[in-house]
Amino acid sequence: MNPHAELRCSSGCDGSYGFDTLVHRCPACGGLLQVAHDVDALAARPAAEWKALFETRALRGPWPFQSGVWGKKEWTAPAIRDEHIVSLGEGATPLIPSARLGASMGLADLWIKQCGTSHTASFKDLGMTVLVSAVRQMIADGHSVRAVGCASTGDTSAALAAYAAAAGIPAIVILPRGKVTRAQLVQPLANGATVFSIDTDFDGCMAIIDRLAVDEGIYLANSLNSLRLEGQKTVAIEIAQQFGWQVPDVVVVPGGNLGNVSALGAGFEMMRALGVTPALPRLVVAQAEAANPLYRASRQDWRFEPVAARTTSASAIQIGNPVSIHRAIRALQRCGGAVEQANERELADAARLADAAGLFACPQTGVALAAVAKLAARGEIRRHERVVVLSTASGLKFVDFKLASTTNTPIELPGEYDAVRRALDRAVPA
Repeated sequence: MNPHAELRCSSGCDGSYGFDTLVHRCPACGGLLQVAHDVDALAARPAAEWKALFETRALRGPWPFQSGVWGKKEWTAPAIRDEHIVSLGEGATPLIPSARLGASMGLADLWIKQCGTSHTASFKDLGMTVLVSAVRQMIADGHSVRAVGCASTGDTSAALAAYAAAAGIPAIVILPRGKVTRAQLVQPLANGATVFSIDTDFDGCMAIIDRLAVDEGIYLANSLNSLRLEGQKTVAIEIAQQFGWQVPDVVVVPGGNLGNVSALGAGFEMMRALGVTPALPRLVVAQAEAANPLYRASRQDWRFEPVAARTTSASAIQIGNPVSIHRAIRALQRCGGAVEQANERELADAARLADAAGLFACPQTGVALAAVAKLAARGEIRRHERVVVLSTASGLKFVDFKLASTTNTPIELPGEYDAVRRALDRAVPA
């Protein structure tokens, strides 16, 4: 079979565009372009055959189909020719049970999807491999692309810089000065991106890069560009595959710019439409109380108003005017989803609980876990429901947060066996 996908206006305008279009908005009305798959053609292959095909590629098979994204190529970016794929082994991340953490929340079936084990230590790799591969193909086909650029709170810039470097394409990164951790800042610098540190917040950076995309020929790599979401939706497919092609009852994701929840919704809906899975999970978006526009919208009949995001430890989701807000609302409405928030103490406490259970949770994951605890306490998540929390990045990107949120410290001793033995007896009595 020869699967087909194209870009169409999300506002319903006529016309379609190939993956090689250099714009992310509809030329007629300015609405966002979104990827549309020929679902009827995909449905010509029975669901059992899709499952078997994806199983044969999982972490094996010819390169680049070992990738968690490109192993699902027919469902993500069939228009990208194999020779132009830029892969760094993204995706295929662990899905692990966390019985101790679940028990502390009154849940019997809690799982953590460890997206932070991907190449640049966040889920952003999944979308960037698709977008940069598309740009590489555009250049090979004769299109002029000056550079690929993004605004970022840290993780998007790391993914863009790495994949652009692998492809040999210039990368432009715009960051809010002082609002990105050192570990996140060093990643795009090390990979050779041109990094602008701007005296504004993320929303101000986003306005600048959006204008540069229009006026200066910079190809936009933020999630306004729906090619990103095609890669990110493979998280949903991986979760189902790891559960033997069943979906959990609830999936909880931290929400900032909100591309991730709309991508997850698209992935779960695609699987159901093709008969691969029987149902949709309930999606829950968790926001920091300091940057909670979606939470507020959910409390006022989904009427959205931007907010001025305040400082939060969950800096990667410190966004007051998310570009994917309307796509996220549609995804939540289709699956009966919900939104919860967490304040700074709640997210730090949840991260500490996770660490005590063997995890190393980033602050965004702390927000998601705090939301789970609150929903479970109110009975909105029931004890025996299967719950998956997306851990979106590695805690190693947020070392200052981790040091501030632990009371554990090294025990400094002289270099003598007896001193160590006595300290051991005090710390762990025989």
